[in-house]
Amino acid sequence: MIHEDGVQIKTEKSNITTMMEFILLGFSYSPNFQWILFGIFLVLYLTILMCNSVIVLITRIDPTLQTPMYFFLNHFSILEICYVTVTIPRMLTDLLSQKGHISFFACATLMCLVLLFGGLECLLLAVMAYDRYVAICNPLHYGLVMSPQVCVQLVTASWVSGVPVVIGQTWQVFSLPFCGSTTINHFFCDLPPVFKLACGDTFVNEIAVYVVAVVFIMVPFLLIVVFYGKIISNILKLRSARGRAKAFSTCSSHLTVVVLFYGTASTTYLQPKPNQSEETGKLISLFYTVLIPTLNPIIYTLRNKDITVALRKLLSKLST
Repeated sequence: MIHEDGVQIKTEKSNITTMMEFILLGFSYSPNFQWILFGIFLVLYLTILMCNSVIVLITRIDPTLQTPMYFFLNHFSILEICYVTVTIPRMLTDLLSQKGHISFFACATLMCLVLLFGGLECLLLAVMAYDRYVAICNPLHYGLVMSPQVCVQLVTASWVSGVPVVIGQTWQVFSLPFCGSTTINHFFCDLPPVFKLACGDTFVNEIAVYVVAVVFIMVPFLLIVVFYGKIISNILKLRSARGRAKAFSTCSSHLTVVVLFYGTASTTYLQPKPNQSEETGKLISLFYTVLIPTLNPIIYTLRNKDITVALRKLLSKLST
């Protein structure tokens, strides 16, 4: 009896330990490249912070950029800063310590924030597509339809709408029983690798994840497709080649970002679990959490004349 009680107590303590802490494997399988990876990710993180901060600054101080299009771009840049700050500093810390220990609560918080900012990015991209649709297809009523009040309401709705859903989704995932291995083969607490540590049948939970993914990924994506279908149809009706080129140029940056982001995010969250390779999933996640946020401000600055002109004016003021 004493031996059995001892085993029971030990088992309970083991379960508590399992529930209290996870280990993020990250990139520990390549210890010889730890410092190289640290340097690369640090440079990318600082680049993202600097470039997006510049976009936020110039879209707020330059009078020519006080339009709905740049109002949304301003919030999109703020979102990018928040998004990468959730994941990259944690990854840099783990590369330095080479331990990767993360508490149960911290892991849940990290997942919640990643899902929140990822869902918000989908919604904001849809809002930005709607803005371009109104500007090109209904230009005479653009000022009325996209009034400052409407713009604020659209951004606020995007920021707020996903909060209760994401909190509920995170609570549902972390209320599952976890046993066995505590090692998460990822550089942050993402849904697919965390699910693999859960005990028992997770079918219902995975269906709930797919439903939320469809709502926050596919529905905004379908809206974007509809908006751009109407935009392209309207542009092709223009007689002036110069007018068509100008209309396309105002949408090209946004469309490029949409393709890059949705192409990788949908691969991670809409792919059936058995088909997901852990290493492939990690690389795809690295692409949409680090590389795309690095490319986004470059895409918007290089392909947008208003941004480049405003940036030159800012640099000239700083140099004098």
